[in-house]
Amino acid sequence: TKELSGGEAETTNNRMELLAAISALNALKEPCAVELHTDSKYVMDGISKWIHGWKKNGWRTADKKPVKNGELWQALDEANRRHQVTWNWVRGHAGHAENERADELAREGMAPFK
Repeated sequence: TKELSGGEAETTNNRMELLAAISALNALKEPCAVELHTDSKYVMDGISKWIHGWKKNGWRTADKKPVKNGELWQALDEANRRHQVTWNWVRGHAGHAENERADELAREGMAPFK
């Protein structure tokens, strides 16, 4: 197991959720089958539902506005295509040990920016 963490000074929780998934997939050295677990409905819905329409619309929403965090969604799409990813949603703060550890790493990653 390899643990990753990090943070940014000016960011949002949604950007950090996206960056976590991108970093995890980009850390894999070769294309492979991977199960990715997230407690972010934003990431889960984006990668499994919304992204298909965004790509078809040139990375614009149904009302023709640019996709928020579009550069990150494009990076996640690219990382996702390199692997066979099974996306899994887990309820946050519900005693899921790995998710609790991910939250701890996120807090550590943001500590220098507070």
